[in-house]
Amino acid sequence: MAVAPPKIVPRLKERYEKEIRPDLAKRLGYSTPMKAPRITKITVNMGVGDAKQDSKVLEAATEQLGTITGQRPSVRRARKSIAQFKVREGMPVGVAVTLRGERSYEFLDRLMSIAIPRIRDFRGLSPRSFDGRGNYSLGVREQIIFPEIDYDSIGTIRGFDIAITTSAENDEQAHALLSALGMPFAGEDGRREQ
Repeated sequence: MAVAPPKIVPRLKERYEKEIRPDLAKRLGYSTPMKAPRITKITVNMGVGDAKQDSKVLEAATEQLGTITGQRPSVRRARKSIAQFKVREGMPVGVAVTLRGERSYEFLDRLMSIAIPRIRDFRGLSPRSFDGRGNYSLGVREQIIFPEIDYDSIGTIRGFDIAITTSAENDEQAHALLSALGMPFAGEDGRREQ
């Protein structure tokens, strides 16, 4: 009988469970570490509006997003027709991936430690991109900041949006969670700028 190989826990998740969660619970005044905010999911969305002329654009975007996230993206289709944009109902307009559990921590770790430092003229992420309910969104202008993407094999530079959904009750708790995880916010002084 074959024994399953040991499960490898992402280093960011391990650090969160051992160090960050107890510290957050103490800092936010929770009686148990299980009440501390955590990452519930990460959604990565890449718009592909020019796929209506060329179907190879959609295939390339699907392959690149799959390589970046490690999960096969789903194709997003237009819900209704818009004549001004020459979009008909059911046309592919983007690709998206929802990462949960360990894949979300693995992606977040690669985003913070490898991809974000490769952004040109980077001065920190905006601490104002929270939505009021403890979720954070950011846009990436170029997919080539991820080392998995071969610069020579891509046809066009394409950006995408990343939405980090947390179990935090408000923006301050979410900011504390993401800062503790290592998210490089601009003006890192612990307070949100207004």
